[in-house]
Amino acid sequence: MEKSEKIAAASIFVNIILLAIKYTFALLSGSVGLAADAIHSSSDVMASLTVFAGLKISKRKSKRFPYGLYKVENLVSLIVAIAILFAGYEIAQKALFGKAESTLKHIPLAIMAEVAVIAITFAFSLYEIKKGKELGSPSLMADGKHVRTDMMSSVAVLAGLIGNLFGINLDRAAVFVVLIFIAHAGIMIFIDAMRVLLDASLDFETLDKVKSIILSERTVKEIRDLTGRNSGSYKFIEADVVLNVRELEKAHSISKKLEEVIKGEILNVDHVVIQYEPVRKETISFAIPLENMEGKISPHFGESPHFAIVTVKADDKTLVNQYIVANPFLSVDRGKGIEVAEFLIGRNVDVILLKEKFDGKGPEYALSNSDVDVVITEADTMYEALSEQGVKMERRTNVDNNTG
Repeated sequence: MEKSEKIAAASIFVNIILLAIKYTFALLSGSVGLAADAIHSSSDVMASLTVFAGLKISKRKSKRFPYGLYKVENLVSLIVAIAILFAGYEIAQKALFGKAESTLKHIPLAIMAEVAVIAITFAFSLYEIKKGKELGSPSLMADGKHVRTDMMSSVAVLAGLIGNLFGINLDRAAVFVVLIFIAHAGIMIFIDAMRVLLDASLDFETLDKVKSIILSERTVKEIRDLTGRNSGSYKFIEADVVLNVRELEKAHSISKKLEEVIKGEILNVDHVVIQYEPVRKETISFAIPLENMEGKISPHFGESPHFAIVTVKADDKTLVNQYIVANPFLSVDRGKGIEVAEFLIGRNVDVILLKEKFDGKGPEYALSNSDVDVVITEADTMYEALSEQGVKMERRTNVDNNTG
């Protein structure tokens, strides 16, 4: 039995105890108010049984209901809301429009019993609402609020008993105040349940958190659409994003990672769908480490004095632009490779042509994370290496003195 189901079972037990106390002292005192409150508690027992059944049913999935029966919880909340409003109507009928009550007996004992009832209902309502919020269970929160309205009706009855003890009738005024609380709780639970049953959007805070998680992924270029809805305790989220990657396999891997992060950071997310579209680039930029300005490829990466940046059209590999830029990190003592990798990423490089593989993992990780491909070549010059990639270019380069 899950935690939410254990709490729902405890609610049933508590309401049965309260029903027994109220009914016993209603018989002893002859209080019509206590008798009505006992009837109210019987509806609480039925409501708690409904919550428990709803939690059990909502977890099941089938071929007809592949997304589960989570909304049963919200349907249960709707039933509880109606029960609260009906209980308010009952109290109004009995207390405001009923006949005058006969002389009561054993009033002090009835008062003590009602004080105990109020203490129990107040403590349990706080506990159930708190746990309902922690578990994200709308039916537990609804039942906790229902228990609290039961406490309010008990307060009205207590006021009537105390008034009778001192010869003052406070029943009508107390019940009027209680009815306001009952109506507010019932209406708010009803509205919340209907919002979910009609697939209203997730709250702004949750969607904003999802947006932040998605945008924290550096390959995400744009969020085209972001929607979410509740279903019982659970959340369903869909996002349409543009990823700054070229390969579908890489895009799929990133979307799966985002789904896992969202589920890990947001409570009770059942389903996340990340629809993605890789960026279709019109141009491709190559970077080649150079030993000299004549185009000889350097066997080093971080210690290469120059880099050639060559941009070509993606469709036919014809030249768009080419220039040579100096390595701004030659004088750095440590971490040159990572610094140069970040530098080239900032230049929007797509492919780096190297003579040898990286010595350390740092530059490789940084480039891979930004979807920059690394291609190993045996060519001695940048022209030969680019020719291997199908690039059509002339033996000319411009020098870019701006290394920022």
